[in-house]
Amino acid sequence: MSEAEHPIRRTRDHEVTIDDVRQLMGASTPHFALQIRNRIARLIKDLPAGNPARVEGEREIARLTRLGYTGEVRGVEGEEGLPPLPSVTAPTVPASAKDLHA
Repeated sequence: MSEAEHPIRRTRDHEVTIDDVRQLMGASTPHFALQIRNRIARLIKDLPAGNPARVEGEREIARLTRLGYTGEVRGVEGEEGLPPLPSVTAPTVPASAKDLHA
């Protein structure tokens, strides 16, 4: 997945909408979550606080950050005596990711 943006969204006169944010959200998976998060952050960075698209984008950035760093659990639990992979159970998010959309 590229972090390149659709040309229409890059024009100066394009008004960012909730639909723009939702189009980027799509069916996000842990594998692409952080790239999608970055695209949404760039999309909403110039919107004023309280703008519906910014509010939706910030909510989605938080969800994608969690998804990207904690992954998802599928199938059965790990075997007894074997710890789960750190990438799936990481309880914290690096500081740089927390401040991405600030």
